[in-house]
Amino acid sequence: MEELKEECGVCGIYSHREAAHLVYLGLTALQHRGQESAGIVSFNGKMNRHVGMGLVFDVFKPETFSYLKGRSAIGHVRYSTTGSSVIKNAQPLLVRTPYGQLAVGHNGNLTNAESLRQKLESTGAIFQTTTDSEVLLHLIARSKEKNLVDAIISSLEDVEGAYSLLFATDQNRKGNPEGTLIAVRDPLGFRPLILGKLGSSWVVASETSAFDLIGAKFIRELEPGEMIVIEERKKIQSYKISKKPLNKSAFCIFEFVYFARPDSKIFGHSVYEVRRELGRQLAREAPAVGADCVVAIPDSSVVAATGYAQESGLPYEVGFIRSHYVGRTFIEPSGAMRDFRARIKYNPIRESLRGKNIVLVDDSIVRGTTSRKLIQLLRLTNVKEIHMRISSPPITGPCYYGIDTPTKAELIASTHSVEEIRKFLGVESLKYLSLEGMIQAAKGTSSQFCTGCFSGNYPTQIYDKESHSKQ
Repeated sequence: MEELKEECGVCGIYSHREAAHLVYLGLTALQHRGQESAGIVSFNGKMNRHVGMGLVFDVFKPETFSYLKGRSAIGHVRYSTTGSSVIKNAQPLLVRTPYGQLAVGHNGNLTNAESLRQKLESTGAIFQTTTDSEVLLHLIARSKEKNLVDAIISSLEDVEGAYSLLFATDQNRKGNPEGTLIAVRDPLGFRPLILGKLGSSWVVASETSAFDLIGAKFIRELEPGEMIVIEERKKIQSYKISKKPLNKSAFCIFEFVYFARPDSKIFGHSVYEVRRELGRQLAREAPAVGADCVVAIPDSSVVAATGYAQESGLPYEVGFIRSHYVGRTFIEPSGAMRDFRARIKYNPIRESLRGKNIVLVDDSIVRGTTSRKLIQLLRLTNVKEIHMRISSPPITGPCYYGIDTPTKAELIASTHSVEEIRKFLGVESLKYLSLEGMIQAAKGTSSQFCTGCFSGNYPTQIYDKESHSKQ
């Protein structure tokens, strides 16, 4: 995967004596979804919050958990899609409302957040962060509803876009010392949100990989447009947040292509199985005549590459060793030193590539600059030919629903033909998976998935900042 930033991940535990510790472990399993900041809010009669910049392991120390007491907690890992990467934007956010203290962790992006913010500010609202999540908190705090559940539902009627939300609150009609945990998924279901159980405790997370780490049992996914409330006696109440009947969903198909962990199950299917089928379908659509082996750009393309190898009958070779100790905190020097960034992260294995015609599999091409540098590294191994295969269609548009993609002008496939991209990369051939093939591999239909970044057909009205117009 090249130059595309992750989104966010959420995890919550209700009614467990080690709630904050378990959320911490769950967040480590969701670290791939956000690497800029992490945070946990716990409840033990009062709300306790700890957030910090960096990875989960860096933000939380053993002594932190003496402060994060309580039997309920929610956590968040973040990569900024709306709002800058600074500590004030770290989540969960915690505020005081007429309904009591309220914490929120948000995965997704509210497409009308800017217009709502301007409207709120014009009536005296003061914002402490630059996130779209705070816009929702202001709407809830200003609601005229009598209870928090109705306030959240009425506030969500004003927002558009993608949201998988976790709320924790000390508001409870019967004064339950474990508080209340609320989970909400938007009506189109852009982002996954999963419900599980650990003994008698409830767990909610962005992916089932968080369940596997803590030993929780998968129960079900929240339905698009569903809100669940967990409070006294650990009973779950389910609400529909939208009164409008929707005949479609908009599951982000890029979750299968790249974002979700291959050991997770989302949208009703195994990510591993779908990703492998993406590779198989790619081999059927775009064989490479005369190739000797299949090579992946690690790590996100490995499963698709194995699928390509299985379908094509070609051997799979390990072509790169990837350093897992180079993150976004790496200080990139200026000038010619920038060329070392790819070398620091990836090192090709000369012995497995020398003199061979290889099929190089990646899941996507964004700007193309990193792919070009990696191909230049491969040439140093005296590889004979490179036939590049991409397990998704060309990315021609930005994502407005929680993935930090570049602007349309920066996306190489929006301004260049496949042949022009091939020449830019310096490979013998370049082929992408078709849109139809991707949807087929994901075991769905075009009415189930959001493919806006590939097709230009966005499932909601969006405000395009580049053209200053609604689409």
